[in-house]
Amino acid sequence: MTAVREEAPRGLVRRRLVPRRPGVESARLIAGLAIAAVLVGGTIVALLFGNITGVATSVEARLLSPGEAGHLLGTDGVGRDLVTWTIAGFGWTASVAATGACIVTVIGLTLGVLAGSTTGYAQAAISRVIDVCLSLPYLVIAVALMAAVGRGFLPLSITLGVVSWPVFARVVYAETRGLMQREYVRAARLLGVTRPRILLAHVLPGLRHTIMVMWAFVFADLLVAESGLSFLGIGSPLGSPSLGNMLAEGRQHLVGSPLLVLVPAAVIVLAVTAANLIGDGMAARSRARLKSVRP
Repeated sequence: MTAVREEAPRGLVRRRLVPRRPGVESARLIAGLAIAAVLVGGTIVALLFGNITGVATSVEARLLSPGEAGHLLGTDGVGRDLVTWTIAGFGWTASVAATGACIVTVIGLTLGVLAGSTTGYAQAAISRVIDVCLSLPYLVIAVALMAAVGRGFLPLSITLGVVSWPVFARVVYAETRGLMQREYVRAARLLGVTRPRILLAHVLPGLRHTIMVMWAFVFADLLVAESGLSFLGIGSPLGSPSLGNMLAEGRQHLVGSPLLVLVPAAVIVLAVTAANLIGDGMAARSRARLKSVRP
């Protein structure tokens, strides 16, 4: 017997459906959101129902062991409750990282979209500026700027945002270049739609997933950068709740009270892991959506 091979009629495109595995694709996103919910939710609850901004100090209660005198994880070198002070430190560090990430988004999105949607000398000039800034060590520049402008929430947030935008801009530039070649964008240009309207109606909505993914990754990077600068003594003011300050103060008692270093370090690791898992999960869902139907 001769096997009969069925062929698709001419003029029709045969599509091969790729089975999606929502459990695998969403696992990282769900895990990241769960960790973030615990960290952020715990901080918000403590802010609303507790006094974490004015943690009392006590010389008599310094360096208490976990569980002693009602302190779950003990106290630090000046008698502050370690749990309460860590929550305050995470709130400070996460706020600086989130503010800096928003500044990065504004600068990177503006320059990336302009470079990707223009042509000629304007595109070449913006692209060269992005490339030059990419080659500069942003942490070294941040250290120099912080030494010049001083410590504080706003100086630290603005400094981290101003020096960290090149990678964001480069990714947005590449995505914008691809979106400008889409058929619907070309059709809009042929119909006489103005460039600002095309950017607002077609390009920016297409960049939505890229912006969310990049924001998560930038937040993780700036959280580590803020902790590092504060650990070096040039970030947050002395005595302010910051995970970097806690690490710097806790290293003096590393042998006798290792929790003073391990607890803030664990919070940093969890926060960075949550941000990266969220970014990876959103990127995986976006790729799976594009590949769910292959021509």
